[in-house]
Amino acid sequence: MNPFQVLLRHRNFRIFWLGQTTSLVGSWMQSTAQAWLALELTGDPFWVTLVYASSSLPVAVISLFAGVVVDRYDKLKLVTSAQSLLLVQALLLWWFASSGNVTIGWLIALALIGGAINAVEIPARQTLIIELVGRDDLLDAIALNSGGFNLARIIGPTAAGILIATAGVEACFAVNAASYLAVLVGVAMVRLPQRLATGGEHSPMVQLREGLRFIRGHREVWIIIRMIAVYGIFGAPYLALLPVIARDTLKGDAAAYGWLLCSVGIGALAAALALAAMSRQVRRGRMFTYAAHVFSVGLILFSFSRVFGLSVALLVVVGFSMIVTNAVANGLLQTLAPDALRGRVMAAYAWVFVGVGPVIGPFLSGALAREIGAPATIGVGATITLAYGVWALARYPEIRAL
Repeated sequence: MNPFQVLLRHRNFRIFWLGQTTSLVGSWMQSTAQAWLALELTGDPFWVTLVYASSSLPVAVISLFAGVVVDRYDKLKLVTSAQSLLLVQALLLWWFASSGNVTIGWLIALALIGGAINAVEIPARQTLIIELVGRDDLLDAIALNSGGFNLARIIGPTAAGILIATAGVEACFAVNAASYLAVLVGVAMVRLPQRLATGGEHSPMVQLREGLRFIRGHREVWIIIRMIAVYGIFGAPYLALLPVIARDTLKGDAAAYGWLLCSVGIGALAAALALAAMSRQVRRGRMFTYAAHVFSVGLILFSFSRVFGLSVALLVVVGFSMIVTNAVANGLLQTLAPDALRGRVMAAYAWVFVGVGPVIGPFLSGALAREIGAPATIGVGATITLAYGVWALARYPEIRAL
């Protein structure tokens, strides 16, 4: 029942987790600052969601091909290179903001650059975890990795809200650039058995088709990917609309926006620790089913709230159910995928969850929010995810048996 047992058992994962979690605090500060800066520059929720989507568009375009790269080459070296490039991107954001030269165009361009780097970094980092801990401790490590992500979600936006109010958005970009040093030190200390890069026996296109055939032909993998896609398109965009909810619906400021994001992180962190402690005592497919439904219902209730305290409480529930859904889906996919195809399967997961969903979803929600408002847009999306989840999990009951 100790949620931190995987850190105690695996030195490499412990070092990597500490550096990655520190870096993620800076990443959340940058993400919060980007959204607030877009709102300050334009005053339009559509542009806020466009900046949010721009960081995911490259993932939607190239992540499937990146999965082939991850399966062919050393994952630790790929993560190190990607983190170094993200440090450069953060420095560019800081320079544009601090020099007064930032425009919405430059903000979108730099978001696109960051997204292109993440298209390779995300599947490489996800598949690196099994090399750090082994198959038996994989779900515990994924849960704790999500815990670190959401601990950063709590600290980062809260710190960003305070820093934006006192020192400006450029300070958040500077802190993020410095935070990348932590993860680079961490990956430099990781020691793994030497692996030769094979380059694969077939061409990249052949390997890509091989991965897609496996995903489409494996019934459980295909169902999970479809579920994540629908929830990513219609459910996850509530995060992109939170600046609008904070300012226009709840009549708050940057600090209020930070607290809304923080509440999501509190729920998500609680879920991650619970998963890490109890992953061996519960059936993962059943958890996935219940959490998907609770996520949708929580968002529907949130869309009706006009009280700040109630909105914060509902986002704690949303954050808890969201991380259970995503972490369990991640663990199931990595367990179901054979070693030789794991990079391509996780690239497909990143494609729908970090790429297609956050690109299509914010565009749709941003345009709809112009017409019916941000709260109603969140409610409509959550209703769609609830209807699809009820149908899909009734149509494919084998998911509950996983």
